[in-house]
Amino acid sequence: MVLRSLELLVLLFCPHTSLGLANIIMMLRTKATCVNLFIFVNLSGKYSLYILSNNGPNITLFYYFCTSLIYSDMRKGVLVTGGTGYIGSHTVVELLEAGYYVIIVDNLSNSDESVIDGIEAITGIRPDFVKADCRNIETLEKLFEKGRFDSIIHFAAAKAVGESVEKPLEYYHNNILSLINIISLMRRYNVPNLVFSSSCTVYGQPEVLPATEQTPRLEAESPYGNTKRICEDIIRDSVKAYDSISAIALRYFNPIGAHPSALIGELPRGIPNNLLPYVTQTAAGIREVLSIFGDDYNTPDGFCIRDYIDINDLAAAHVAALKRMICGKMKENFEVFNIGTGRGVSTMEIVKTFEKVNGLSLKYRITGRRAGDIEAMWADPSYANEELGWYARKSLYETLRSAWKWQQRLCGVDISDE
Repeated sequence: MVLRSLELLVLLFCPHTSLGLANIIMMLRTKATCVNLFIFVNLSGKYSLYILSNNGPNITLFYYFCTSLIYSDMRKGVLVTGGTGYIGSHTVVELLEAGYYVIIVDNLSNSDESVIDGIEAITGIRPDFVKADCRNIETLEKLFEKGRFDSIIHFAAAKAVGESVEKPLEYYHNNILSLINIISLMRRYNVPNLVFSSSCTVYGQPEVLPATEQTPRLEAESPYGNTKRICEDIIRDSVKAYDSISAIALRYFNPIGAHPSALIGELPRGIPNNLLPYVTQTAAGIREVLSIFGDDYNTPDGFCIRDYIDINDLAAAHVAALKRMICGKMKENFEVFNIGTGRGVSTMEIVKTFEKVNGLSLKYRITGRRAGDIEAMWADPSYANEELGWYARKSLYETLRSAWKWQQRLCGVDISDE
């Protein structure tokens, strides 16, 4: 844009406060002596143009213009609990790339703050981070007081099926209390949108597969699965009671893989509870041998069957769910969606495909069944496809390749030419 002699270009960085707006307005009143004042208002790194003419629109209209920008920007603020975790970190990347402003809260009990460096390297944006425990409502409330978001994606929870059998009280205390605190503060501070990290474990072992959203929720096979059932019930009852809150529960199947950049991925502490990190650590020589739990299930090859979904596809589902809420497209105030591929793959198929994709040979042994494991589970994702416009797009080949690339990076292998 070429400015004529009686025009002025002003770049303003507009803070999210009414006091900041008042200061800007006073400045314009004292300095707006030119014929046309071109005002570029900056919100979260994006400029919006407003032209203020001496004999045209007045300062009041400019105030409303700024207010509308701030409201629009605030609608894209998202609090992500557990945002440095495996699923949370990949979702933060998707949110940032979709233009959302993100605040992460995590107690780092099962993750590392260095994950934020990876997020920044991928997106060029460093999300705000607060180390806090969602079970501590006083600490959590300080985030709500700042009022910089009106949507929450709630990941923060303990999530290992086997561990939950050994430590049920820890799982009930952690997973349920954190959700109650979140919903309580949503009511208090008028935060309307909640996306909840649920699980296919709420179905137990279905009598009919694939599982749809109408598949009955059976008795959970583990305390972890039961916490997800209870949390869904808490959300459903809360949404009925409190008109100000809407929620979507995404029932995940089995996320695997890493970001294609290999800058973030699954980073378990200690011995992995999930299959693929154990596979990659065995391939890397960190673990001596991979234990496969049970080969006597009533499945084609005798091994457990799961619906393994690429972590990036799963992360994208959260953005789709959030968009549905913000755009007012929900059909009910509480909705649930299955997030899976629609294809069941056995444990042994994962091992053999991993070997083939990466040109490796794994040392493994067959052991007894693990407490809490179900026989077979895979999704019917058609409802999410139709309503969210979301699809699982990554192939199993791509996903298993990304998992090994991430493990190589953790081991200090140069993967720049791969």
